[in-house]
Amino acid sequence: MADTLEGSPKNWTESQVSSWLRSIGVKDHYIEKIYKEEVDGKILLTLDEEFLKSKIGMKLGPAHFILQKRDELLKSLQKCEEKKKMPAGKKPEVEQKTSKKSSQSLSKTSENASEQIHQDVLEGKQFTQCSKTSKEDCKPRPFDQDAIDFIYVKHRVLQPESGAFNLISPCHEFKSFAVAAGLDRTRLQAKFAKEVLKFATGCMNIRSNGTIHFGVMDSKDDAGYVHGEIIGIPVQEKDIYIDALDYIEKSCSENEHVRQCVRPPRFIEVMDLENTEERRYVVEVDIVPSLKIVESKVYAVRLPNFKESTNKIEYEKEAILRRVGSKTEPVSDKDLSDFYQRVKDRDTQRDDAEKNLFLRAPGICQDLGRKLTMLMTSGKKFIEKEKWFILVTNKFLPEDLCNIEWLLNMKIFCVFDFDPDSKISGLCSKYLQHHTANMHSLQSYRMPSGMTIKEFSDLLHLFEQTSWIFCNGRTDFKGNETPCDEMTWIKTKITLLRESVSLICKQILPKGAFQVIFLLTSPVEKPLLHTFYEFFTDMEGHEDIICISESEINFQKWQSFAEGSCGQQVVNNSSVVGMKMSHVNATLQHVQPVKACVSKYLPVFVKGTCVLETQVEEQMYCLEILTVDHCNETSEDFINEEKANIDSQFYHGGRVTWLNFWLAEHKYVGEVIERDAYHETSDILKKALNFNADQTPVFIINIYHHPGSGGSTVARQVLWNNRKDLRCAVVKPSYSVGVVAQHAVQLREHTEKDPQTCLPVLLLIEDSNKEYLDDLRNELEVAINTKRVQHGTLCFILVSCRRSNEPEKRCKESPVQNVSVTHKLSVEEKRKFAGKREVLEEHYEPDFILTFVLMSKEFAGDYVQQFVEHLFQDIKRDSVVTRLIHYVALLNTYVQNSFISQSHCEALLALQIHLERFRQYHFEKSLSEQAKLVFLHLRDDKTHIESIRIIHPLVAKEILQQLLGPQQTHCSLALDLLRENVLFEHRFGRDDYLSFLRHLFLRRSRINKGDEYDSFFSPLIEHVRENEKSPDKAIELLKEAFQRFHDDPFFAQQLARLHYHHEKFEEARHWAETAAKQLPNNSYILDTKGQVYRKWFQAKWKAIEKKPKTAENTANAVETALTALECFQECERAANADMDNLNSNGYFSEVEVGCNLLKLISSLQVFSEKGNGHSECMKYLVTDYIPEEVKDAWKPFHERLKKLHTSMQEALEWISEDLSYFQTDITSDEVETPESPEEKISHPLTWLSKRSSEYGKYFSELYSSAFQQHGQSSHQADLSPFQKRMIIYHLGGGNITSILSKLTDQGNSVRLLEDILSLYPSSPLRANFGQRDIVNYITAQISLNCLSPQNKQVAPLRELQALCRQFPTDKRKCWPSALFLLTLLFWPEDNDTDHEKEAKYEIVQSAVEHLDKDYWNKMKDIPPRKRRIYTHFFLGNGNGLDKFVHKRKIGKVTNMLSVSEKRMKWFSGAAWKMPEITKILKQVSGWTEDGKVYLEGPQKKKFSILPLHIPSVPHSNENITFYLGFTFRGPVAYNIIVKT
Repeated sequence: MADTLEGSPKNWTESQVSSWLRSIGVKDHYIEKIYKEEVDGKILLTLDEEFLKSKIGMKLGPAHFILQKRDELLKSLQKCEEKKKMPAGKKPEVEQKTSKKSSQSLSKTSENASEQIHQDVLEGKQFTQCSKTSKEDCKPRPFDQDAIDFIYVKHRVLQPESGAFNLISPCHEFKSFAVAAGLDRTRLQAKFAKEVLKFATGCMNIRSNGTIHFGVMDSKDDAGYVHGEIIGIPVQEKDIYIDALDYIEKSCSENEHVRQCVRPPRFIEVMDLENTEERRYVVEVDIVPSLKIVESKVYAVRLPNFKESTNKIEYEKEAILRRVGSKTEPVSDKDLSDFYQRVKDRDTQRDDAEKNLFLRAPGICQDLGRKLTMLMTSGKKFIEKEKWFILVTNKFLPEDLCNIEWLLNMKIFCVFDFDPDSKISGLCSKYLQHHTANMHSLQSYRMPSGMTIKEFSDLLHLFEQTSWIFCNGRTDFKGNETPCDEMTWIKTKITLLRESVSLICKQILPKGAFQVIFLLTSPVEKPLLHTFYEFFTDMEGHEDIICISESEINFQKWQSFAEGSCGQQVVNNSSVVGMKMSHVNATLQHVQPVKACVSKYLPVFVKGTCVLETQVEEQMYCLEILTVDHCNETSEDFINEEKANIDSQFYHGGRVTWLNFWLAEHKYVGEVIERDAYHETSDILKKALNFNADQTPVFIINIYHHPGSGGSTVARQVLWNNRKDLRCAVVKPSYSVGVVAQHAVQLREHTEKDPQTCLPVLLLIEDSNKEYLDDLRNELEVAINTKRVQHGTLCFILVSCRRSNEPEKRCKESPVQNVSVTHKLSVEEKRKFAGKREVLEEHYEPDFILTFVLMSKEFAGDYVQQFVEHLFQDIKRDSVVTRLIHYVALLNTYVQNSFISQSHCEALLALQIHLERFRQYHFEKSLSEQAKLVFLHLRDDKTHIESIRIIHPLVAKEILQQLLGPQQTHCSLALDLLRENVLFEHRFGRDDYLSFLRHLFLRRSRINKGDEYDSFFSPLIEHVRENEKSPDKAIELLKEAFQRFHDDPFFAQQLARLHYHHEKFEEARHWAETAAKQLPNNSYILDTKGQVYRKWFQAKWKAIEKKPKTAENTANAVETALTALECFQECERAANADMDNLNSNGYFSEVEVGCNLLKLISSLQVFSEKGNGHSECMKYLVTDYIPEEVKDAWKPFHERLKKLHTSMQEALEWISEDLSYFQTDITSDEVETPESPEEKISHPLTWLSKRSSEYGKYFSELYSSAFQQHGQSSHQADLSPFQKRMIIYHLGGGNITSILSKLTDQGNSVRLLEDILSLYPSSPLRANFGQRDIVNYITAQISLNCLSPQNKQVAPLRELQALCRQFPTDKRKCWPSALFLLTLLFWPEDNDTDHEKEAKYEIVQSAVEHLDKDYWNKMKDIPPRKRRIYTHFFLGNGNGLDKFVHKRKIGKVTNMLSVSEKRMKWFSGAAWKMPEITKILKQVSGWTEDGKVYLEGPQKKKFSILPLHIPSVPHSNENITFYLGFTFRGPVAYNIIVKT
């Protein structure tokens, strides 16, 4: 370390403070910020949490950690000072006690683990005394054992040097050897030999075993270190030390005996967890003076010394040495005689000691089987089904690979595999024979910045398939993953390992959700030890770490390392050593809830079954597949133990599981009630399964249910009872339709030879929106089409289960497909529920089957009220558990499907859970009786992370009403929840929790999402606004949320909306600008900004509404309106640039504000005078003329106001074109985001007609009224082209969409179209028309012909075709509406000559080519399903203009049918066969080729036609007939039929 930390912390520099922070493990980016803020020692002592959070931007956890470590450091320094002041003879109590650590307190260990590692850096030389009691102890290497794989950890401490105890237990001597290790060979060998021989002869002479350690500190010589502290020495060449013992022959007369007693040096590696660059060793020499060698002998020695003056080795005078206490001393002359006389006594003692060693009774045999099961089950009877396991292992022996069934049966989250050959011949290769796994490296776990944990987990498929992490390369892999030696691994991979383990333990899996198993099957190397250390520190303890090792030798090295972290007792308690892998395998299979390697079966088309291999099942990871023999693999013991819990959990309100149905089916428990909705669904399913030539390949059944009414149970019951006849699966949430469709097709075709003969797949999709369902159907139809499955074959049945507040209404909309499940019970259901309740109450207390009891009462309001009132009458209102109930009830009331993770709850309740196996017990014990009854424990289907919610949303709502105190409101409770730091900062389940919290404040109610009504704000904000009778509380709440979510712009957007809603416009502007500043390109936020000015403009106008309008008193309002228009134009630009979203609101709002502004301008006195007021207004708006009355007051606005008519016209044109392309009647579910448009236009076609007319009216009021009063010919000669155009706009002929909408409107459409056409020149071919005029004129002609075919004003087709030739010859310059008319008017007729046909096809072909390009520009990157192309006309049997049949005429045919019948007719294609339609539409002949539809053009040319319904295209190349439709994408094919 660059800066040593000596002296008092208050004298530290900024860099020394940084060094200290680094040593305690603070993240680098925090250290840099603290350094930049110039925090030195003095400032460090004054730091508080607020400074670290606000100035440094620290999270609460690290801030608390730094302050705690600082206080600990100051306390230790204070103790040192006290010791120095004490009299020399006295010692403090703590130092009189042994320095040996207690390993029994796991909490102490975990708290101090990281502190101990860095202790040597923290303690300066002045703190030597202090450090004596603060370093971890460790055991020495087992004495005189060969082939022991052992390791020391730097700065751990051996027991003090000792004298002879019982002659067999070795005495120890430490030598730092720090200086000597750096000497040259000769000097080093002399020094080493001298120390060894001195110690060896001393031990031999007293007949005691001994070990001398080089590289271990002796505090006499080594100030600043603890006595016995392991430091290690660098060893360049081991043979230097081995050869040094050759001095035995030169120094000892009895050299042969000494050789036999002195063992060769052993080199024990020292692991340095800080400095991984340098390799150090402790060199140890064991002395074993066996009696048969040393009997009757006394050994003298001449110790070698290197003499610097002569530069050679000299030998000391011969001496007899002996061990006295912890020292080796020469025997003095006066004691020599006595020493010789007692040789016999010493021999006798040695003899006895050696005999006792062999006669010692064998150790008590441990019950390893019980120990193993207790560790793996956390003290329960079975291994938890939902628990994840992380495996850390090295090379497997071939015989061990035959005994891994227990592993195959467990939920393995990931494997840290140190065997590079594992995929070829190791554990991985064996595992892949039974399961799917994803191959990863440590590098794979580097999470890209900006990615959430959920996104990262999805990217690596972490919860779907086992992640196999090759920690030291892969020999079978061509990528850059080569194995390396220990030191290279430490240099290159240790950081990656640290990040991987930290990510898993601290962000992906919460404590208690997983166990780590170290499976030591071959010699242990350093990387594996580093892995243990990383898990130990990140998991904050050893509780969930288990070690299994058959070989004691392999275990030894791991043990020596692990004991330093958590103590000998804990390591022994958590390790199973000496048990064969075959015994481990057999023992653990007994405690697994499911039998090992059981085959699963699926039904097949020919009524048999086929095997579903586990790997194949895991490849279809987005489906939960229901097999024929589902749950049969569950062990009998598990069933008998758990059946009552499984049953009561369901009736308490838990979601039904497959085991509930299995237990009922096998008569272990009573049957699950079959509700009426189950029978209705089954009937619909049965009808769909009957073969029908018109059957679509994908059939959808919708189950709409009240929240908590049992809809999910009904849906799953249908799947369960059909699993033997159909292939059934549940679609897991949050997978894309592409993946789901791919897996569903794979499930359908599994082991079947022919895609034509497969069983239908019954798929359950829960809580998805209609759009997802339609997209999935579309994907499946495309897939079936690609497989060329015969028409009329039912391939997939989608059962959609969705919550709704009006299930019965949804059911009436389409009784053929929809089923409703409500809280109301039919007479039959009431009878069933009453009988079931009696049976259940015989076995369970009513409180334990709460939801069932409430359901049997149909969730009647008064019953729920009484139930809650009774339950909470004695509750402690100020307890933390009650606070938790409040929070969960608040979320469950306002946010669909919300919950709080158990980990969050434990943090709030401040539970200190030391032993993982008692976690659930501690949690439940901490809850009040009321909480135990109303909380429902959930587990995430994918991650298995536990969470809680209230048993039913209606109960949650009632709790909220009754439990709040007199001073409490929903608003104050929401504020408390926001300010609850523990919950907000808690890292596990954080994404879900913050998502629910955001929804609480931002998500609006949507009827199509199952809510009761559409709301302008989130239901909570709506409630606060209504109940508080003023917006202030709601504003305060959103402001708090804005700050809490780090100034999130979407909260600022909501604040802007809330303020303008309550006419607080200054504040609204501030918040809108705050949001726009952060997201300047978000069209939704820019829309909100525009709406602020729009509402402000309306308010200003309203304020002067009854006053005479002058330029002066309207200037302010005009300025605001113009600002609003600029905002909306900015919104339009942002929306057009956004390739992923559709937002046309800017255009609609621009027109709305423009119309209102025109209304205000025309109401000015100067412009509303009866005489020439209107013409003054027009002159002002469309020419350079400025009236004197407005000249000065409106000076800043003149230029902008004169552009108003063109900008409004452009906006109207954009809207018209957009509506021309796409269907506007799709009721697709809007994807709920905070940035939804402010105000949706519900009937855009009607709106466009009205606003276009209104726009035209303001610019033509005087003339249009005269025109309508005096007839078509009157005044026309006096009108300018602009005035005529504006009258046409007013009459509804201003754009193609408004004109075509007259075909749908009833009433005076014919007269209006005649009036419109009369305004055009009588010979349009000679008029100088622009594109817009030509398009509108031709469209009006076609529309008039559709409504009044014999009308004399309708021009012949040839005249319109001639007019079209005035469109630009460069088709890139043509408007889409012009290109559309070209395809329509130039479609060839049967009586055309070949030459005419060819010319027409060329025109059509060119137009279609450019239409297609325009279409894709318009579509951006949005799925076609979201914007279905709209067909305006069909090709009919007539000639000329009569051949164009408008879509309205086709739709009229089915108008007399009910909505559901109409839908089914069109969806199944039956409508096309109705005689009324076949009579008017022309059947076009063509053919299909490789799935594409073609028409024959002139000279046998292919003309490609887009099929609108892809599944209707035959798979083979066939001759076909179809109906032709005309769209803004080009001609399309309907009702494709193969010619027979």
